[in-house]
Amino acid sequence: MPRPPPPLAARCPPLAAAGSRLRSLAKGGYYAALALAYGLCGGFADVVMANSSWTAGHVRRLWWRASPPALVYPPADIAQLAALPLERKLKKLYLVGVAQFRPEKGHALLLRAYARARASASAGAAGDAVRASQLYLVGGCRGAADEARLAELQALAASLGLGASVRWHVDVPFDELKALLGGAVGGVHAMVDEHFGISVVEYMAAGAVPIAHNSGGPRADIVVPSESDAATGELRAGFLAASVEEYAAAMATVLTMPQPERRRIAEVAQRRAAAFSTERFTEGFTDAVAPLLPRGGGR
Repeated sequence: MPRPPPPLAARCPPLAAAGSRLRSLAKGGYYAALALAYGLCGGFADVVMANSSWTAGHVRRLWWRASPPALVYPPADIAQLAALPLERKLKKLYLVGVAQFRPEKGHALLLRAYARARASASAGAAGDAVRASQLYLVGGCRGAADEARLAELQALAASLGLGASVRWHVDVPFDELKALLGGAVGGVHAMVDEHFGISVVEYMAAGAVPIAHNSGGPRADIVVPSESDAATGELRAGFLAASVEEYAAAMATVLTMPQPERRRIAEVAQRRAAAFSTERFTEGFTDAVAPLLPRGGGR
């Protein structure tokens, strides 16, 4: 009979710095000096741009600058997605999650939340709709490590009883992605403190109600109504969540809400997505670098 492995502490001894106060202090001093140099260097940049309000806040705290960074959202190619119809065929009810199969993207959280939503669904038509729904996970694998992670996620889905309810779409072309977004009632995102979140913008442009993590760019800039929608009282452009319970509740809500209500939210979200178009990026980038460009006129 094989011998059991040694205790975890024996296999993974603590870092040397953790066992020495002097080394811990030296390590802390090193990082403090590095942060100081980083902030000082940032003050010498002629033009600074941040891709979200959340990132801009970090830059303001870390860099020694008199002027705040220009807020220039990344360009999202939303024109084709915004042309998709907002109506959804509710006989084929599904949520879609678009993200590379990387550990920080939070796929395990989405799987557990979806399992919770199905297990908590009440009796009746609404509960039947949740149990009959599916979750489509769409993403790319960069290499062997991502492929192994994908296999682990598929095993997790099976262990949660989701083997027949989760569909995996790996390295799909854009036309297939567009079709998947065009049929989804909602789009799910679970990365913590993502600086921006282009996949969330794509959900909104395509008419899929977003359910995004309550942090970073999605909370600060994306899953919020436009100024015009806020002025008219349309204050929901999607849902924000952080825990398994919050995600499960949002998933169940999106899967069971009446079509007119879902469409109202989708319309608000789609209008908000227009703020992240390629044209808006070009305008913002040009304005930000204008001080560096030569002025017209003769000598």
